Amino acid sequence: MLDPINIIGGGLAGTQAALTLAARGIPCCLWEMRPHTMTPAHRSGNLAELVCSNSLGSTRPGLASSLLKAELRLLGSHILRIAEDCTVPAGGALAVDRDLFAARVNSLVESTPGIEIIREECTEIPSKGIVIVAAGPLLSTALATNLTDYLQQDTLYFYDAIAPIVSDDSIDHSIAFTAGRHEQSPDYLNCPLERDEYLNLVNELIGAKTIPLHDLDRGIYYQACMPIEEIARRGPDSLRFGPLSPIGIHHPETGAAYYAVVQLRRENADGTAWNIVGFQTRLTIGEQKRVFRMIPALAGVEFLRFGSAHRNCYVDGKANLTNTGQLKNESRIFIVGQLGGVEGYLESTASGLIAGVNVTALLDGREPDAPPPTTMIGAMLRRVAGENAPDGTKPEPVGAQYGLLSGLEINVRDKKNRRMIMDKRALIDLAAWIKSQDI
Repeated sequence: MLDPINIIGGGLAGTQAALTLAARGIPCCLWEMRPHTMTPAHRSGNLAELVCSNSLGSTRPGLASSLLKAELRLLGSHILRIAEDCTVPAGGALAVDRDLFAARVNSLVESTPGIEIIREECTEIPSKGIVIVAAGPLLSTALATNLTDYLQQDTLYFYDAIAPIVSDDSIDHSIAFTAGRHEQSPDYLNCPLERDEYLNLVNELIGAKTIPLHDLDRGIYYQACMPIEEIARRGPDSLRFGPLSPIGIHHPETGAAYYAVVQLRRENADGTAWNIVGFQTRLTIGEQKRVFRMIPALAGVEFLRFGSAHRNCYVDGKANLTNTGQLKNESRIFIVGQLGGVEGYLESTASGLIAGVNVTALLDGREPDAPPPTTMIGAMLRRVAGENAPDGTKPEPVGAQYGLLSGLEINVRDKKNRRMIMDKRALIDLAAWIKSQDI
């Protein structure tokens, strides 16, 4: 009888890996320390809880995240299917009701034959058998210490930040208005700012008190999660050309344009909670209340969750990993998800799915293989492993982007047409890879 595969971590990568294995008749033990041992960012014991944004990226054709979704559909991702069943309006993005999404994933994993969930902290990697380490960037100290014993180089880190969530009934809807950018779907709630209001907000953000970083840490932030106060320090117009951009937003009744606009995105299906888009922060709770309430539409706002920053660990993939996510010096161990060096919810899902496919290959006596470099998933995993990276590139989390894909054999100047060709090529090549892997 086949020994169960140990999977450490019940986030997106871990749950997708478990579901991928179970679909192939391979038993597994899924270790998740929550709710008995919590992290600084999680709130529940549900598997696949989203701790940052509730957005899983754009669905618009010609964008990298859209191609990534198409590849995951082709691969039969359980996580993507559930996400698409738990959507909330977000214009051209796939955003989910985070509580419903986690509950649905949790229920599916619990009810799937062949998956045993162990609600305990796994403090060390099992010494025998195939192991998928999907503990996430907030892995426990004990497991992190044990992991370093297997690495050629120590883990790296960056800081991730979370934006606040506010209550709908505390927003001043006489000021806020629903509208989409450039007349797209009016799924966002917009909080306008005049010039003086914007400049006062910037000044207060720059001078506000923040939660100090660890004494030995430097402020290394992933660019997609840069704290709002750090962006403000880059110059008085940095926010207006970033998350507070007013371009393409007009009041639906008056047609008025504004100096800056703070956008809110739905957090749940019934619209009782909203995420302040781009307002990731490490301001103290008191300062968040004071500064963010300077936004006129949010003057009396009630915070359902305050913003925060936390330290994320990830492995130096170039030094330690193959393009299949296996450790170079111990191929029975896979490191996947954000801990394995990918950045993003669906990127983590993809790495967990490919690990599940490659565990199947190992058990069948076949050589593990990554999808082709012409696919978004394959290109991403290969960059994590340091392949085709420019000389001198420092290891950093890798998300979906067209710049990772192998170039076309023909020169197509028009970006839209070029990406359409690359999308078609990616799906054809991925379908061929799937057939070769007997998936």
